[in-house]
Amino acid sequence: MESILENEKQILKNNELIRSKKQYNEYEMIMKIYQKAIENTLKRIEDIKQELNENYEYNIISNVTSRIKSSESILEKMKKKKLDISYENMIENINDIAGIRIVCNYKDDIYKIRNTIRKQKDIKVLKEKDYIKKTKKSGYSAYHIIIEVPVEIKEEKIYVKVEIQIRTVLMDFWATAEHKVKYKPIKKISNINSIKLAIYAKIINYINDKMRTIVEY
Repeated sequence: MESILENEKQILKNNELIRSKKQYNEYEMIMKIYQKAIENTLKRIEDIKQELNENYEYNIISNVTSRIKSSESILEKMKKKKLDISYENMIENINDIAGIRIVCNYKDDIYKIRNTIRKQKDIKVLKEKDYIKKTKKSGYSAYHIIIEVPVEIKEEKIYVKVEIQIRTVLMDFWATAEHKVKYKPIKKISNINSIKLAIYAKIINYINDKMRTIVEY
């Protein structure tokens, strides 16, 4: 297996999570555990996809992606939360180090997926946030679930946190565009563009609802 840090261009000397070879090795080991948690969750999502297809006779899940949060992003989030920089605090308080995104076609499919995840016997649901019924101020809309999945480490079973985000295709399109605009390195997004994004999110939400009624007609 390739080093979990290969995707990071370099390890910064002032990164408080990785300041020595020993810390590097420890960090890499922890990230491999998160990677294994993602792999186990992806296998379970594939089972969920087949179950939903059989129950509803159409492809509810259209796309699934995953990622491990970079050390820089983890560190930034820990500082934002005003946490002491340690691996114990990282594991305990940063819930989205391992992330999976499920994309489906219709808004009600999101809740079908959520309900099926809840029924999985060896998955622990820790926290849920419904940004569909109550969207963020920015206009962001999705369903977030923090789960714990079992991972075998040296014949010992441990539970590792994974964040699952469930969105429709249109919600995913908006969120991807908003992220690109919001995190442009050159200049900060203007107030007028923030307002426009929020308006476009409402339009997308309206289209989400109307597309379902057409399909059901």
